[in-house]
This record gives sequence, C-alpha cells and structure tokens, in this order.
Amino acid sequence: MPRLVLYQPDIPQNAGTMMRMAACLGVPVEIVEPAGFDVSDRHLRRSGLDYLDHVAITRHRSFAAFEEWRRGAGARLVLATTKGAVPYTDFAFRPGDCLMVGRESAGVPVAVHGAADARVVVPMRAGLRSLNVAVSAAMILGEVLRQVSGATETVLRA
Repeated sequence: MPRLVLYQPDIPQNAGTMMRMAACLGVPVEIVEPAGFDVSDRHLRRSGLDYLDHVAITRHRSFAAFEEWRRGAGARLVLATTKGAVPYTDFAFRPGDCLMVGRESAGVPVAVHGAADARVVVPMRAGLRSLNVAVSAAMILGEVLRQVSGATETVLRA
C-alpha cells in the first residue's frame, strides 16, 4: 500500500484535507514533525471532520526518525516537488512507495531532496509557482493508486 507523507506541515486546513482524502482512499499517512501547529489543533479537526478517525496516522518526531522507519520498511521515497524533473504521470510508482509533500511555506530542505529516491513534478504553465499542496497530493496520489490498483483494490473495497 502506498503512503502519503506530510513533511512538517504548517497549514492545518491543508493537512486535514489531505488526511481526509487519505481516509477516503484507504491510504496511511506519515507525519514528519515538527508540524507548524498542534496536530490535535481544532482547525485540523475541522478540515478532516470525522474522517480522521478512519485513517492510519503515524507521527515521526523528525526526518531522521522517519528515514530510519522507511529504510527498515524498505520503502521508496518519492518527493513531490516543483524542482522535480519527471512529470508524475511519467513515473512508474510501486505499491510500497512513500509519496512525500513538503511544507506549504518552504517545501523541503536540500537534505530531504538528497534522500529522495525520486522527485516528481506536476507540470504547470510557465511563470506560475505552485499548486496548493493538498491539490498536488490529490493529483499525484490518484495516479499512484491508478498505477498500483491491482495491489490496492482489495483495501479500497473494505
């Protein structure tokens, strides 16, 4: 099963939206802390509504702790970034991939870019900076699930 990874999210409404999406799609969420807000924040609860009770959320106290877990799990880290070279629709996703999105305000640091096994981008019109992180996550996660649907069909029906 692929996983959605939120790297130090700093807008609770976006994090709540992505967790609600993950709940609906049966995708676990990894949160790399510190977050820019209390993860139990009321804005997060409002955005995620009662869906947060239906998503498996694992919190990692740091990127190093997440990396230790990820390497132990043998999962590939695929970073969604405006600095990516490969359009997400051209990338071959695998069932165990961890799709990471960065902070809304700053993306991810150079060290995280370096740790990624792959970097994908949502192609956009020239001169525009980026999409909302929740929109990007939805687009890419939809493609991940389309590609690995044989492996996730049973989970999504449950």
